[in-house]
Amino acid sequence: MSLRLTIRPTDRRESIAQFLDKVGDFGRFVASFFRDGFRRPWEVRELLRQMDEVGTRSFLLTGVTGLAIGAVLAMQSRGTLIQFGAEAMLPNMLALSIIKEIGPVLTALVLAGRLGAGIGAEIGSMRVTEQIDAIEVMALRPLNYLVVTRVLACVIMFPVLTVWTDALGLFGGYLESALSSQIDPRLYLDTAFTSIRFSDVLADTMKTAIFGGIVGMVSCYLGFRVRGGTRAVGQAAMQSVVASSVLIILADLFVVRLSLLLFGDIAS
Repeated sequence: MSLRLTIRPTDRRESIAQFLDKVGDFGRFVASFFRDGFRRPWEVRELLRQMDEVGTRSFLLTGVTGLAIGAVLAMQSRGTLIQFGAEAMLPNMLALSIIKEIGPVLTALVLAGRLGAGIGAEIGSMRVTEQIDAIEVMALRPLNYLVVTRVLACVIMFPVLTVWTDALGLFGGYLESALSSQIDPRLYLDTAFTSIRFSDVLADTMKTAIFGGIVGMVSCYLGFRVRGGTRAVGQAAMQSVVASSVLIILADLFVVRLSLLLFGDIAS
């Protein structure tokens, strides 16, 4: 006896309709953010508090991530480069890999896991316990106080944390190289930045501001739309991480392509 799971066309159409409805609702949420979010009052104090929450409290996490990735990448790449007689190019390869792609994307994904769940759960809990309604009663604007401050904090602090991760990633690569081949630090730095252009550093660092906007906007939206009890809050936190991570990867495709069109690649 076999069990067969069948999906009726009606169920499929309903799923597609629900997905499109959520996409449209998210679009309206983003539109209201840009239309009404930057009107007075400006919550400067709350913005500074959120920047501390996003940035200062993430330095250890992103720093350890960058240090470990730099050391592991150096260990994994050394053997391959030795086979081609190109061990001297290891610092340059590390700098290109970390600054142009690994550092920005990995930083954004790590922060999406930490901040996406936190923001989604925090705002979702406020929605369930009617704290957002209380903010409206106090003549405050929830969009300004809760959404704009968190999104702007992510946009501002993601590039800062990316620079921090890149620096520690290169330092981790140097530590591994110093232990393995006793490379001179001045030679390491000189070789690392021979092929790096300022436009590469600028474009690939500032693209994380877009990633930060994605994490903040998606997490706030899912938190605002929570309906139900604590189970819905947990689902909002999980969905914030998943949706933010997927959108970061998709956005990276478009941003990298656009940067290549504007600045060209290293060979050009």
